[in-house]
Amino acid sequence: MEARLKGTASPELIEGITKLYKVIHSGGVDGRLLSLVHLRVSQINGCSPCVFASVASAKKAGETDERLHHVVAWRETSFFTDEERAALALAEAATRIQDGAPGVTDEIWDHAADHFTGEQLNAITMEIALTNFFNRINHTIREQAGKTW
Repeated sequence: MEARLKGTASPELIEGITKLYKVIHSGGVDGRLLSLVHLRVSQINGCSPCVFASVASAKKAGETDERLHHVVAWRETSFFTDEERAALALAEAATRIQDGAPGVTDEIWDHAADHFTGEQLNAITMEIALTNFFNRINHTIREQAGKTW
């Protein structure tokens, strides 16, 4: 399957995305946790380039292979903290909004709010949204893992 987009992204697009990432990463959330959120959202959406990128980013930030291999089954393992579980539950609920899925319930939001400040919740929410954005772009243009647009 060949990628559909040729050439490079405009400087304005890159600048805008860079600013979003700066805001997200200044929100007081550990970079490893943001990488786990990115990974889980990308797994749900079947986005191989984003799975590839989030694993590379998480490993660079010091994440272990053991935990990365178990993000897909985070509910069934003891590898994740209550804080990480709250963020992963929020990521899943915000991503799975199709076909009548309930989305982010008050229970999921309140549980996340028990673990994170408002600024941190904003950063996690933006990470989820931006990841979904990239997942959809990559799916549309058939981007392959290991490459960047």
